[in-house]
Amino acid sequence: MSSIVTISNFGYAYPTLKLNEPSLWILRDINLEIEDGEFVSIMGATGVGKTTLCLALNGIVPQSTGGTVRGQILVDGRDTKRTPVAELARRVGLVFQDPETQFLSMSVEAEIAFGLETLGVDRPEMRERITWALDLVGMRGFEKRSPFQLSGGQKQRVAIAAILAMLPRVLVLDEPTAALDPLGKVEFFHVLRTLRAQRNMTILLVEQDSEPIAEFSNRVVVLHDGMVALADTPARVFAQIEKMEEFGLSVPQVTELAHCLTRRLGTPYHFIRLDEAYDSLKQQLGYSA
Repeated sequence: MSSIVTISNFGYAYPTLKLNEPSLWILRDINLEIEDGEFVSIMGATGVGKTTLCLALNGIVPQSTGGTVRGQILVDGRDTKRTPVAELARRVGLVFQDPETQFLSMSVEAEIAFGLETLGVDRPEMRERITWALDLVGMRGFEKRSPFQLSGGQKQRVAIAAILAMLPRVLVLDEPTAALDPLGKVEFFHVLRTLRAQRNMTILLVEQDSEPIAEFSNRVVVLHDGMVALADTPARVFAQIEKMEEFGLSVPQVTELAHCLTRRLGTPYHFIRLDEAYDSLKQQLGYSA
């Protein structure tokens, strides 16, 4: 597999408010490679620069924000500091925490068509892409509805459909479930499961809930103090419970259970998902059914 995203010694500081005020580096020295088709989840305490990194992936940082940059980010071989944001939008789709901040139109159909119009897609292909994207996220039949009148989960699915219709190579999701109720979260992760099954799209998910990260991710990247503190499989990252606590982050509850059982019984337990916990405990206890 080849890298679709390469981040090399990347650092960023937002513009200062006062002349001669020293720069405050939000990101200090990020080094990371993401392979084509990989699902990478990014975790980190508030203020470590997760959203800033997302914005840097499609060029909004620094092209629209200004500030000071060092190092480089390449997406599909293009330098995000120099490639126009409109061109990067063909390759990097960004979905924010609040989907309403992205809505510009009064119907779901028009909302998805807006991005396609900016790309110069002709009408027949536009209709095909709208239908395909709505089918993929389970929102077919909502074309004429106002996106502002949908539930939280439905709004997020429309926001994803609008991005998917532009056929990006990388989908970046910045804490997309933070404002959703439990049903909305279930709907959202169902869409991610469908995307993984049908498109094998490269996905970067900023998320604090460790359970879905354990279920979906190939790798977990933990940001701390503006740098990559951990980057490994979910099993290896979540096994470092003390370090995750130090960073102010949680691990799956079943991983905490495994840690407690290991300390109490002296038998090593390792699981990060409920199905793994069930199979492991059933085997340890000698149940065959």
